[in-house]
This record gives sequence, C-alpha cells and structure tokens, in this order.
Amino acid sequence: MNNYISPTNLGMRYFTVFFLFIFSITGFSQETTTVKGTIINDNNLLPIWNANVVNTNKVRGAISDAKGNFEIFADVNDILLISCLGFQSIEIKVTNDWIKNQNSRIRLTEKAYALEEIVIPPYTLTGYLEVDAKLIPERENYWYSIAGLTKRYEGGENSPNAFNRVMGSLFNPADALYNFFGKRPKELKKLREIRNDENLRNILQNKYDRQAIYLMFGINEKELLEILERCNYSEAFTKSANDLQVLDAINGCYEEYKILKKK
Repeated sequence: MNNYISPTNLGMRYFTVFFLFIFSITGFSQETTTVKGTIINDNNLLPIWNANVVNTNKVRGAISDAKGNFEIFADVNDILLISCLGFQSIEIKVTNDWIKNQNSRIRLTEKAYALEEIVIPPYTLTGYLEVDAKLIPERENYWYSIAGLTKRYEGGENSPNAFNRVMGSLFNPADALYNFFGKRPKELKKLREIRNDENLRNILQNKYDRQAIYLMFGINEKELLEILERCNYSEAFTKSANDLQVLDAINGCYEEYKILKKK
C-alpha cells in the first residue's frame, strides 16, 4: 500500500486544520458581544450622564458618559436594568436588531416626588450634649461568634430569642436558606462573578432599591428578606445596607454554609 502524501495534500490538510481552528476561535469570541446605547431624558431629550446599566444575566455593569453613551457586554435576550437618580428605572431586553445596529436611544422618565410628612421624635432635648445623649435611647445589635467560623453573626437587638434564632437557622438544613443555596447554582455563580466587575460593584454600592438583586437572582422582596434573616442579619442592616453590601453578606453566608454542610 502506498502511504506517500504529497506536499500539496499535506499543505491542504494543514490549511484545513488551521481554518477550522480560526473558525472555532471566531465562533467562541462571538458568543458574547457588546451593545451600545445612548440614554436620554424623555422630557427634554438631553443626554443623561452617570446612568447605571446592569446586565442582570451576565453580571456586568456600565455607566453612561457625559453624552449619555454606554457600552456593555450582552447577548440576545439578556435583560439590562437601566437606572439613574431622579428617574424611573426600566428593564430592556437585548434584541438582534440592537446588536446589528450597535446603538439604541433609551429614554428615562423623571420621577414625580411628593413631600413626605416630617415626624418629630418624642424627645425633649436640653441643648447639653452629655444630658441629651442619655435621653435618646441607643439601638444596639448584638453579635454572636461560633467556634470554627471566621465571621460573627448579627442577631439584631437584644431579645430573649436572638441567640436561639442564630443557632436555629445555622443548624437547620431544611430551612429557606438551604432551599435557596441548594436550588440556585447558577445564581450563586453570579455572586462570585460580581467580584470581577469593578463597574458593577461601584453601581451596586450606590443602589438601595434591590431591583438589580431581584432580577439577577430571580427572587422577590419577601424571599430576599427571608434569606438575610436566615443569614442572621438584623432588620437594621437590611434597611440601611446598599445592594453591594447585601450581596457580599449573602456570599459570605454561603461560604460559611458550605463549611457547615461539610461538617
């Protein structure tokens, strides 16, 4: 049998392999592309600067520039959450047309604000700091430490059941925390990816409405509150923390939860 391969055939084989290699790289690189947009005020059509754009599927963030322009990694059907202080947040789905045209004008509507009622606290102040400091009660959250774990747990204000809540939620594998961590592997992967996008972390650090969290993890307000409670964070933390602090709290809780499960 003649096994001789001519230089021409050999060259064609190398060319074919090289072509397939280049094609595979090109196909891989096109899996995730970028979309561009311009955010404007729906009232006067002026560009909106410093608007936040969050891709809740890819866990990526971007901020519009002085001309309202932004660019962000996205695929078809990804959901972008666009928000800005003083404007109503909107959710937009990425379409094929948007990716082909590479630009889209997005209008945000200004919020209508109403003056809220001012409530005067029932404390009679004297004007002397040392006296007034004793008149106003101090709300303090109590923390508990558990051997073998690196973090403390915030049990909330001092109450007879605070310590029991901490211990009970930690060692009850059938609670809502187990259900969340056990059934949402993709969402937990997003928690880790948040560390890799500085723009997104900066955006979440200035957000308090939890809307991005709801979209990224497919949960509602009630479920988020229950998760934070099971993670032993107090009501004061839940109300005052920004979105990034909430996600870091859940991530830290998950890491310690894995330690407890191994034990």
